[in-house]
Amino acid sequence: MFLISIVLGAAGVVAAAAWNRHVEAAKAEAAAPAKHLAPSLDLAAQLPLAAVAPLRGLGYTTVIDLRPDGEAPDQPPSSEIAMAAKAAGLSFHYVPVPHGEIPEAAVVALRKALDASPPGPVLIYCRSGRRAARTWALVESQRPAGLTTDAIIAAVREAGQEADDLRERLDAGVSKRVSSKTGA
Repeated sequence: MFLISIVLGAAGVVAAAAWNRHVEAAKAEAAAPAKHLAPSLDLAAQLPLAAVAPLRGLGYTTVIDLRPDGEAPDQPPSSEIAMAAKAAGLSFHYVPVPHGEIPEAAVVALRKALDASPPGPVLIYCRSGRRAARTWALVESQRPAGLTTDAIIAAVREAGQEADDLRERLDAGVSKRVSSKTGA
């Protein structure tokens, strides 16, 4: 009887822990709903600080913040998001992208952050998700095995954003990687 009590007690603890992880994951998803952008890459708008820790329960391994600090008074600074990510066992990268045209330095920095991320799903975000999606599009256009321009634009659109106006830059990135493969 004593052994049965111990087994039942342990099963209850395990069930409670699993339920708690499920509830925390649901809270994170509700607080910062992510949209799929590419394999192992999701996109979100500004993350509330409380949504960072539960991301681990959703399977994420990395968070990349593309929103420059100080854009809005209610925006948590990247340093606080970084501390919350670290406490949750998540990798964190800060790649600030200004409004307007996306600088090539930001594209390079996002590519390096993605390359340095441990295996597993990555969540990128900015205020609305727009700059994050567009910066990823430019990274993807330069990736050796990346998508075509049309496929990149479709992926961004599927995630609720637009990148049609980047077609010229995307085409240039795709052309450059294609010509470097063929030795031209």
